[in-house]
Order: sequence, then C-alpha cells, then structure tokens
Amino acid sequence: MNWHAVRAIYGFEMARFWRTAMQSILAPVISTSLYFVVFGAAIGSRVTAVDGVPYGLFIVPGLIMLALLTQSIANASFGIYFPRFAGTIYEILSAPISPVEVVIGYVGAAASKSMLIGLIILATSALFVPLRIEHPVWMLAFLVLTAVTFSLFGFVIGLWADGFEKLQLVPLLIVTPLTFLGGSFYAIEMLPPFWRALSLFNPVVYLISGFRWSFFGKADVSLGISVGMTCLFLAICLGLVTWIFRTGYRLKS
Repeated sequence: MNWHAVRAIYGFEMARFWRTAMQSILAPVISTSLYFVVFGAAIGSRVTAVDGVPYGLFIVPGLIMLALLTQSIANASFGIYFPRFAGTIYEILSAPISPVEVVIGYVGAAASKSMLIGLIILATSALFVPLRIEHPVWMLAFLVLTAVTFSLFGFVIGLWADGFEKLQLVPLLIVTPLTFLGGSFYAIEMLPPFWRALSLFNPVVYLISGFRWSFFGKADVSLGISVGMTCLFLAICLGLVTWIFRTGYRLKS
C-alpha cells in the first residue's frame, strides 16, 4: 500500500475543505439552527413527544443524517469530478498508485469532512435541546459507516457525471427527497398502514432508524436490519467502483 500517495490525495482534499471552511461549516450550523426554530419550536409545540422522546430531541438524528448524506455525496462527487474536468485525472491514473489507494484517498477525505460536519451539527443541537445518546459507540459506528458508504456513492456520481449539473441531479432529485421521506422528522409508525409499508422500500429509512436507535434505544426497524441494509448498499457501491476502474468507464474517455 502506497500510503504516501494516499496521504497526498487525502491532504489535498482536506486542504481544499479548510480553504472554504466558512462555507463548509457555517452553512450547516445555520441550517440546523433554522430547522430547530421551524420544526422544534413551531411544530414541537404541537407534537409534544414521539415514542416518549421530546420532538425537538427526536429530530436530532434525522438532521445529522440529512447533512451527513448530502455532504458525503457532495464532497466525494466534486472531489473526483474536478480532476476529470481539469484533466489532471490522467496524472493520477499514470502515477504509481493503485485504484484502491485512489479510492481510499478521495473517499476517506470526503467521509472525514462529512463526519466532522455531522459532529458539529451534533454539538449545535446541544444548544437547543438536552442531548441524550444511549449508545455512543453505535452512534459513532453508524456515523462512520454511513459517511463512508455515501462518500463511495458520491465518488460513483462524480465519475458518472459529465457536467456540473449532473453532480446535483441525484442528490437533489433522489437523495434529499428520500431523506425527508425516510423518517427524518417523524416516526414511520405515525403513517397510515399503506404509506408505512411503502416507506420500507426507502433505503434511507434503515439508516435513520438505526442512527436514531443509538440515541434513544428506539427504532422503526430492528438494528440488525438497519446494519444489514447499510452494509448491502456499501457492497453495491464498492462493486460499482471496482467495475469503473476495471473498465475505465468515464476515466479514459
């Protein structure tokens, strides 16, 4: 393993993140504060508790997961798309570095950035509600697993996209709606039977459910199913990345 190359890619991507720290960090903090004002105060005054958890506290895992998914995809997709756009991707492909090392560098940096933002949102939430995390180890495990999985997904999007518009296509039209409909701000059991059954086809439901369980010990689906579905999506993303490097899809054309 060429760790020098991995560190070079990782360090370059993290440096780019810190150059735009104001935009990268301040924007999620402001967005989280607005969510708490709108949902926590306005709706929370009418929905006192969900499964025995105050509504303002109940939405914390959903807010973190919403930011985690969008930031992971955005960071990873832009990170690999820009070298393709600038033409510097050929320098990486011709360097003595394997595809595994390229993926570790880019995906590792994207996951690190999204996890940092997730932890900042968690700290911001403490300013509005009394935080309660019953299973902190599982919380960190879900944070890492989700960040890595969706950074891989963003990496695939960055290789697939042939324009800046397509970088936003999947996150805006698919991922964000699925996140809002995945129980970010409500419990699945609150839905009518038909919509509750339909929600189980939404993969984001399992991510949010498992993450919420780590906070309150309560979930819409079992922990094992949540972990299994997340690992399944991770395996699919790994398979896609492997296929792309083996075929050279969007890399050599």
